[in-house]
Amino acid sequence: MITPDYCYALATYNQWMNERLYKVCASIPDEPRKQDRGAFFGSIHGTLNHLLYGDRAWMERFQRKLPSLKQMGQDLYEDFDDLRSQREAMDQEILSWAAALSEEWLAQPFEYTSNVDGKTRVLPTWVLVTHLFNHQTHHRGQLTTLLSQLGYDYGATDIPWLPDAPW
Repeated sequence: MITPDYCYALATYNQWMNERLYKVCASIPDEPRKQDRGAFFGSIHGTLNHLLYGDRAWMERFQRKLPSLKQMGQDLYEDFDDLRSQREAMDQEILSWAAALSEEWLAQPFEYTSNVDGKTRVLPTWVLVTHLFNHQTHHRGQLTTLLSQLGYDYGATDIPWLPDAPW
């Protein structure tokens, strides 16, 4: 099982990586940032939108908020500045949420309905929280590949390089 400290460390890493990647992506003109590059969500912009979509979906579930999302695969924000602003707000929300987690909450079962297939499932909460962080890393890996292919340098992505690490 994972711990609240583990969750906070990954929430910190998530924020750091998103800040770095959005800084690089801001230097790319809108048209090439939105160009379909054959990635799972098409473009750099589409991948950034999907990352926000996934985080928002899981945070709404974990915080027992009513779902507010469109259908998966649709861009939440067409405008890059709006997307970036919402990403920053979500990262702060994830950090605050992670700072308040308890081992008891992580250990309990969690029921949710999937946006992918509409099925309701019950899994240990810690498994679903692990998925939240794994999902972020998975799609950021796709994003860094797209950036590398375009010749953009986003720097180190490894957790040991996280400045002001919480450990």
